[in-house]
Amino acid sequence: FLSVMEGDSVTLHTDAELQGDEEIVWRFNMTRIAKVIRNNATYDAVVRFRDRLQLDNQTGDLKIKKFRVPHSGLYKFEITSPRVSSDKTFSVSGASGVETDGVSVSVMEGDSVTLHTDVETNKQEKIHWYFNDTRIAQITGDLSHICTDVQCNEGTERFRGRLKLDHQTGSLTITNITDTGLYELQIIRGSNSPLIFYVTNRITLNYKMQRKSVKEGESVTLDPGEIRKPNDLVTWSFNDSLITEITGDQSKICTDDQCEERFRDRLKLDHQTGSLTITNLRTTDSGLYKLQISSHRFSIIRSFSYFTVTEPARECNAVR
Repeated sequence: FLSVMEGDSVTLHTDAELQGDEEIVWRFNMTRIAKVIRNNATYDAVVRFRDRLQLDNQTGDLKIKKFRVPHSGLYKFEITSPRVSSDKTFSVSGASGVETDGVSVSVMEGDSVTLHTDVETNKQEKIHWYFNDTRIAQITGDLSHICTDVQCNEGTERFRGRLKLDHQTGSLTITNITDTGLYELQIIRGSNSPLIFYVTNRITLNYKMQRKSVKEGESVTLDPGEIRKPNDLVTWSFNDSLITEITGDQSKICTDDQCEERFRDRLKLDHQTGSLTITNLRTTDSGLYKLQISSHRFSIIRSFSYFTVTEPARECNAVR
């Protein structure tokens, strides 16, 4: 049994000396995550680990970098060759009472924000959400007790039906957000092996955008208001149809014919900020633009319905 602090690295040793003709397979809770065949290491696309795995080609040892509580579980390696076959199992758990680094999120008044737990609940877990030390949501793994806002604390109606809990993950969505402060997640795992895991998210609220009009033929830039992080997924949609996407250093603009016909060569993306510029505006460009920024810790949905396109005023010639 191994106990690992949140954020630390841990190496699971095979204690084997490879001859070069072996095949080593590593599994996490029965799911294959990596293997070595003839000193060639490959990794399976398991989202949970996100490039945290590193295999030693000479020994088959597995290193897990920046260990997080969702990585707790049973790790098993199996080694086979013409000469020998063996296996070994490790039980690895995050240390009790771990508190992760906080994440600061800047949002606009009226945004929808989802704070992710990055776990899948089970019957032994309890998930609590707090806002400035007041419990605002709770869910148990067997769904026997679910509450939000006033149901959790009588007399607390700050969020007034604006909280939604994901029953599979415990992630919390706050719609039409109006509250700046500290949102804290607490996960309590089974009574037999209690594990408490904390995540903090500090949300800073900016003023809501004001609606404005722009003239046909002009340009307008829709600015997210913050610097995009390299691993964030940024998408823009117009009237609920996807028009642009940024993933890492790759971007896509107008991937369907309808979008291409409407915005042909008039959309520009800023990779650093995620801002969207629409040039040579037309009256048909008036509508609802939505920005979604997603990471493994949070998602933000922001609506930009604050501009309408009007035709330029025409000068009237005097009649003599």
